[in-house]
Amino acid sequence: MVSRRLAQLREEMAVANEQGAHFDDETDDARLRALMSETPLAQAEHREADRYSTAMARHRSDLIENIARLEAEQDALLDKLTARRKS
Repeated sequence: MVSRRLAQLREEMAVANEQGAHFDDETDDARLRALMSETPLAQAEHREADRYSTAMARHRSDLIENIARLEAEQDALLDKLTARRKS
């Protein structure tokens, strides 16, 4: 069960990394457009793009934490299994 969930989270992390890179690029583009045009619309688009990028960064951070937690749980289970075999 733990290994299956780890695999799921790692797949989700790969997708989140790809999406995060896309949102980061969009944010950079929107920032440049806002600087060049100096219009309220361009500034609003930049703020919106930045919100998406920030949300994706939080999601990626949560995934990293969950993966680390499950890896630690998996290690503990493997240690128990190894200890039982030695007994």
